[in-house]
Amino acid sequence: MPFLFVLIWSTGFIVAKFGLPYAPPLTFLLLRFAGVLVVLLPIVLVMRAPWPFGRIWRIAIAGVLVQAGYLAGVWCAIKLGMPAGLSALIVGLQPILTAFAAPFLGESVRRRQWIGLIFGLCGVGLVVANKISLVGLSWQSIALCVFALLSITIGTLYQKRYCASFDLRTGTIIQFAASIVVVLPFAIAFEHLTPALATVQWTPRFIGALLWAILALSIGAIFLLFALIRKSAATQVTSLLYLTPPTTAVMAWVMFGEAFSVAGMLGMALAVIGVALVVRR
Repeated sequence: MPFLFVLIWSTGFIVAKFGLPYAPPLTFLLLRFAGVLVVLLPIVLVMRAPWPFGRIWRIAIAGVLVQAGYLAGVWCAIKLGMPAGLSALIVGLQPILTAFAAPFLGESVRRRQWIGLIFGLCGVGLVVANKISLVGLSWQSIALCVFALLSITIGTLYQKRYCASFDLRTGTIIQFAASIVVVLPFAIAFEHLTPALATVQWTPRFIGALLWAILALSIGAIFLLFALIRKSAATQVTSLLYLTPPTTAVMAWVMFGEAFSVAGMLGMALAVIGVALVVRR
C-alpha cells in the first residue's frame, strides 16, 4: 500500500505539467473535484454506502485543508512562477512539521525517526537542487506554497485526531463537495470562470490529465492516504512524502528527458534510507 501510494501521488506534478497549460489552476481543480463526485455518487447510491452522520463537518474541514488548501496553493504558486523543484522542497517540510506536532496526537517520535526525517529532507533537497531557480519568484508564490504546506499538515493532523475512520466512498464525496464550495468563489473572482468554461482548452492532453487526476490521484491515491492515516502514525504516513520528489524526478526523466544528476541519485538513496528509519518498527 505505501509503495502504490507514493507511485500514484508522485504523478501529481506530471499531471500539472500536462494540464495547466490548457486551464487555469482553480478551474482545473474544480473540474477534478466535480469529476470525483460524478464517479463516486452513483457507486455510493447503488452500494448504499453509510454516511458518517455526526462527523460530516469534521470530515469536510479535513477535506478542505488536504484537498482545496494544499492543491490550490501548490498549483497557483506554480502558475505564478514558483519553480516545481522549490515548491517540492517547501512542501517537503511537512513530515518535519508533523513530527513536531506528534504529541498533539498522543504520538512520540523516537531519535531514530528524527534522524530519518532529517535524512529524508536532505535527500529531497539533493533531488530538487538542480531544478531550483529564483527566476520569476514572487512573495505571492512563496506565500501560496507555505500556505499549501500548512494546509496539508494541519489537515492530516486534524483528520488523524478527529475523523480517522469513515467510509471512504461517502467521506471522499463530503471532502470534495466541501472543496468545491470553497474553491468556486475564488475561481469566479480570479479566473473569470463561467458555465461555458471558456478558459479551458479541451485538448487530448488536457482530457487525459484530467481523467488521471480524477481516477488515479483524487480517488486512488486519496483512498490509499486515508487508509494509511487510519492504520499508521501520522509521522510515518507523512514521511512517505519524502519519496515523492525522487519518484517524480525519475518519471520526468523517463517521460520528458529531464536531467537526473548524480546528486539526485544520492538524494534518492538518502530519502529512501530516511523513510526506512521512520517507518521501521
